Amino acid sequence: MVNPSFLQKIAAFVIQDYSSKLADITIVLPNKRAKVFLIEALKNETKATILSPEIVSIEDFVQDIAAVRSIDSIELLFEFYEVYLSVTDKQNQQSFELFANWAKTLLQDFNEIDRYLLDPSHVLSYLKDIEDIKKWGIEVENKTKLLENYIDFWKLLPLYYESLYGHLLNKSIGYQGLIYREAVNNLNHFSNTITNRTFIFAGFNALNAAEEKIVQHLLALDQAKIYWDVDQAFLNDPYHDAGLFVRRFKESWKHYKSNPFEWIVDDFSQHKNIHVIGTPKTIGQAKIAGSIIENIINENPLVSLDKVAVVLGEENLLVPVLYSLPSTVGALNITMGYSGKNNPSQILIAKLFKMHTSAISRKGGSYVFYYKDVLDILTHPLVEPYASTRELVRIVKENNYTFVTHSKLVELNPNQSILFTLLFQKWESGSVAVLETISALLLLIKENFSNDNEEEKIAKTFVFSVFKVINKLINYYSLHKHIDNIDTLYAIYKQIIDIAEVSFEGEPLRGLQIMGVLESRVLDFDTVIVTSMNEGKFPAGKSQNSFIPYDVKKELGLPTFKEKDAIYTYHFYHLLQRAKNIYLIYNTENEGLDAGERSRFITQLEVERQKKHNLTFDIYNPVLPATAYESMVVPKSAAVMERLKEIAETGFSPSALTSYIRNPIEFYFQKILRIREVEEVEENIALNTLGTIIHETLKSLYEPFIGKFISEHDLSNCLKLLDEEVLKQFKLVYKEGEIKKGRNLLAFEVAKRNVSNFIRMEIEAVKNGDSIKIIALETTFQYELNHPSLPFPVLLKGNVDRIELRNGRIRIIDYKTGKVEKANVILKSWNGLTQELKNDKIIQVLAYALMFQNEAKDVPVEVGIISFKNLKSGFLPFGFKEEKELTTTVTPEILNNYLEQIVLLLNEIFDTAIPFEEKV
Repeated sequence: MVNPSFLQKIAAFVIQDYSSKLADITIVLPNKRAKVFLIEALKNETKATILSPEIVSIEDFVQDIAAVRSIDSIELLFEFYEVYLSVTDKQNQQSFELFANWAKTLLQDFNEIDRYLLDPSHVLSYLKDIEDIKKWGIEVENKTKLLENYIDFWKLLPLYYESLYGHLLNKSIGYQGLIYREAVNNLNHFSNTITNRTFIFAGFNALNAAEEKIVQHLLALDQAKIYWDVDQAFLNDPYHDAGLFVRRFKESWKHYKSNPFEWIVDDFSQHKNIHVIGTPKTIGQAKIAGSIIENIINENPLVSLDKVAVVLGEENLLVPVLYSLPSTVGALNITMGYSGKNNPSQILIAKLFKMHTSAISRKGGSYVFYYKDVLDILTHPLVEPYASTRELVRIVKENNYTFVTHSKLVELNPNQSILFTLLFQKWESGSVAVLETISALLLLIKENFSNDNEEEKIAKTFVFSVFKVINKLINYYSLHKHIDNIDTLYAIYKQIIDIAEVSFEGEPLRGLQIMGVLESRVLDFDTVIVTSMNEGKFPAGKSQNSFIPYDVKKELGLPTFKEKDAIYTYHFYHLLQRAKNIYLIYNTENEGLDAGERSRFITQLEVERQKKHNLTFDIYNPVLPATAYESMVVPKSAAVMERLKEIAETGFSPSALTSYIRNPIEFYFQKILRIREVEEVEENIALNTLGTIIHETLKSLYEPFIGKFISEHDLSNCLKLLDEEVLKQFKLVYKEGEIKKGRNLLAFEVAKRNVSNFIRMEIEAVKNGDSIKIIALETTFQYELNHPSLPFPVLLKGNVDRIELRNGRIRIIDYKTGKVEKANVILKSWNGLTQELKNDKIIQVLAYALMFQNEAKDVPVEVGIISFKNLKSGFLPFGFKEEKELTTTVTPEILNNYLEQIVLLLNEIFDTAIPFEEKV
């Protein structure tokens, strides 16, 4: 016989004992979620039509007793700030940003003090005394203003508490602790007004002092019953933390001196398959959880997943797990809190704040956006598919808009969507207007989602959670106009988004259940998959987010990490209590942010193994390839050969040949597939951009002298025009990029210096008697190569930087902005010329000589390089060194030898048997 779940037992008991007066029953559960499952259990327990008993969570129940409305942590923070301002001297008042840093911790302490019914003035004055003792050794004259303010802070804590308590009570609102304290104060009145009702408390474990008092009061009046869900394995073991609280209650409650303790079960010791799986990193755990679900479905395609739970020990695993689930999962129910900090919609709003606050703070008063901020917004997944701004992104990248004014941005995108308008609307009308814009933006984004798939439903939930926070801020700012500043608004937003949780709503009774640890209370599943089973994650570890020291908590009876660990222990073992198949997944990495040793719970299961538990341990590592990286190989298809023939007709450039030598795959992508590099904004001038600017400046300055001999006077004039010409070329090449500051200003000055040094070198040459006649600048030449071994004629085509007649010899010059040494253009052997990349400059300059040979006629020709990083070496001519003799004149023999090598290279490129193979 299958053991019933705890909620099924409660349903059966209620139907059996209270069938005639169900309307007078109130069942109190640890959380709201269990209510739906209990109603389902009641439905399954009866065939008749019945009135359901009232079913409430403990928090709602206590709220009813206290007659005080609960407020969330965000509203509470705002209310506390209002109180803080009212009781603090104006000169000592802190901004909300500073206040929130310590107020969040203090509110947690207030909450604990109230939930455990302690005397607040005693606890808080205790803290002040501790701080006083710490400072005893400091002489009065050595006490600084900072230290005095610090001691004053501790003195003010009782005032903060009393003022906040009174302020909230006056409005009939409160945080959880206040409500619990008020409920206890109101307990006699409450129990006198509900004499006909019976309260059934079910499935509790750890009760705070206020809850204990309420339950015991109702038990003593015979107005309540309480049913625990505790296994004898934990209850009877004095050292087992899963039974820590229930053992205390069983021993100390007056009720159990004369009444039986119900219910103790024996489920944990029954047959279970427990699989402990270690795998590296967070993503590994998500993948394994997904594959376990897939295996469950594959083993039985008709299986219902509503008895399967994935319990996330760490909320950050939610999104990876969702993406790792098989598509066959179907219905999905997520019930867990998810931090607002990691919410994708929140990330968009944070980027929006960053963009606008940066734009407002630019000097000069104009509204200027930084390009990275703009692109961050336009490429965000919630914006990009719907904003119709692809063309705008392209323009910003191609024109190097490092900074772009608001008016320019609007001008560049004439067909604006409403989404675009809201994103870039100026934030100049105050905080409320900004928040209303963000609110409208979130509503618009929500409209872009459908309810047809789970991913879009989840995205909508994320958007809605931020929308609620923004609306709370609107309400707050409408009441407090005195803090109307965008930077302060952003600071407040950052503070409150940290405590804002995303709440998911689904269909609890259908489909796979994904939940956090606390959401699993009272529920039972056949298959349980638990992730993040590492120390510090499961259990959560000793986080001391409190102003009250450990020893004080211990003395006053406040829960410490020992009690918090015991709560975690109970939840963990309760998950396992009735489950048949259990998968415990942990991270094997012991370094990095998500690292940590295996959870103590796994060790405990191993050491205290029950006879019927089948415990297995596995380590799953990702499959690693035998080779770290395989070179890409692309065979030459008919289409590739057709494209090569097309290139041969239009012209092979020397750079195309050298790109093949460098890496055939690079040649394939650039020349065959014609894939260009993605256009990006050059925030800092790239080397190739700087090279283009220098080339274009020299061309523009020397153009008037084409066909003429240049004089010293001509060159001196060029120096005068230099600044203006470099600026003009920068504007043409670098477009809207910023050149007046930072590294770009340095690059601008480097360009000027390079061109200036080159012209001065020319002036020196003319002074020393050189006659220089400019023949061509930045001119394209070509040469048709017909060779019997080639499958078709090949046109060689290239752009020559400069050709001059100097002292009766033709000099073909290629400018290089990088550093080139004399050795880079000296060749000792023709064999293997096209096999090595170090010969790329020789291949390039000799190609120019080949193309120009007909125009040169019988005039001797030199080819070479002028390196702007090695200007002192002047013109570096190509030279062929045979034994000890160096030839710098390009002879027909040199060109023939060069052609033979180029034909060998081209035959390799055109050979269908030789694929394009990547060089690694």
